[in-house]
Amino acid sequence: MRILIINAQVVNEGIIAQQDVFVKDGLIAQIGSDLRHLKAERVIDANGKYLLPGIIDDQVHFREPGLTHKATIGSEARAAVAGGTTSFMEMPNTVPNALTQALLADKYAIAAQTSLANYSFFMGTSNDNYDELMRTDPKNVCGIKIFMGSSTGNMLVDEPHVLEKVFANAPCLIATHCEDEATIKYNTEKYRKEAPIGGLGASFHPLVRNEAACYKSSSFAVALAKKHNTRLHILHISTGEETELFEAPIGGLGAKRITAEACVHHLWFSADDYERLGNQIKCNPAIKAPRHRERILQALLDNRIDVIATDHAPHTWAEKQQPYWQAPSGLPLVQHSLNMMLEFVREGKISITRVVEKMSHAVADCFEIDRRGYIREGYWADLVLVDLNQTTTVQRDNVLYQCGWSPLEGTTFHSCVTHTIVSGHLAYAHGQFDESQRGQRLAFVR
Repeated sequence: MRILIINAQVVNEGIIAQQDVFVKDGLIAQIGSDLRHLKAERVIDANGKYLLPGIIDDQVHFREPGLTHKATIGSEARAAVAGGTTSFMEMPNTVPNALTQALLADKYAIAAQTSLANYSFFMGTSNDNYDELMRTDPKNVCGIKIFMGSSTGNMLVDEPHVLEKVFANAPCLIATHCEDEATIKYNTEKYRKEAPIGGLGASFHPLVRNEAACYKSSSFAVALAKKHNTRLHILHISTGEETELFEAPIGGLGAKRITAEACVHHLWFSADDYERLGNQIKCNPAIKAPRHRERILQALLDNRIDVIATDHAPHTWAEKQQPYWQAPSGLPLVQHSLNMMLEFVREGKISITRVVEKMSHAVADCFEIDRRGYIREGYWADLVLVDLNQTTTVQRDNVLYQCGWSPLEGTTFHSCVTHTIVSGHLAYAHGQFDESQRGQRLAFVR
């Protein structure tokens, strides 16, 4: 389908300008000030709305295979598209863990059949799958994931010689979950002994998985990367102390060997919210005191932190209602991540051009994604149209995750995603999906 978008406020590469955008054969064919003469099967008048490059989320957990009672690739990709996320990179702690090339290929096959969004999957690391890791194709896989601290699943990599070997020889980007396991175990034992009658609540989570655990692991990963000149990407920075480990890029993001990610929940929530939301916001690494939220935002603004993601991690409502120690960590966010950041725009905390940079441009640059993340002629048409004069209220009956809930229920955002185009396909418009086409596998220029 040829699609012509007219009168849009195009937000791209630091500039906002009223332009028309013509989409043909899946690509952005032309950008101009007046393209009304071009023939298209679908014309979208975007007067008063903002056209952004589609959001690229570099960290999600869509749970398939093996945990499909929580979510599927298909269900969560639909929610992502409804929120303006056109591409995702999914983590390997599914069941079985994606620790072989064959198991990784299985996930790509599922996505090819069911994902409305574009997709890529991380290859998982264990203490004994080095040979499989080295077979990872850097042009077709987003990266290698290392859990340098246990989280949901059992993929902890804690053998020093394994870490040295992988950091020294990784064929592509390494993405790390950084929490020091020994610190977490010590804190766990301490607070279990001190637990009041009835047990601990979720407010203890940032004490169990504390600042020291995060900084010790992140600083260790940075030291390893510097030692071996590894292309390292540290996920979900949750402490102000960790932000000091990173530097603003000199010579552009492409020259930066160590990059970092902030997640929307570490910007939106703080430890003050445990009393209201409890296990709903229990996640690893933990949401911590308000001071960390402010320092993470500042690190985004001065480019020490490079990208914004969700770490979307759904669990069933029943699982989250268990006592603190039993309740799993993770929260679903991908449907509203753009709304969350646009609310910060409204509050004057960040500009819309910087949101686009951190959620689209920089993700494409960081992972070296082929022809995505920008509104440029010849690039894939991954586009999202947002109305900043229309509200979105999160309610249980309009949450699209298979788990059926959101920690944002009751929140009203002053923005609305009206259209989402994925690889040239109008996948979502005014609350309706067109699933006649699937998203595409991401390719990488490395």
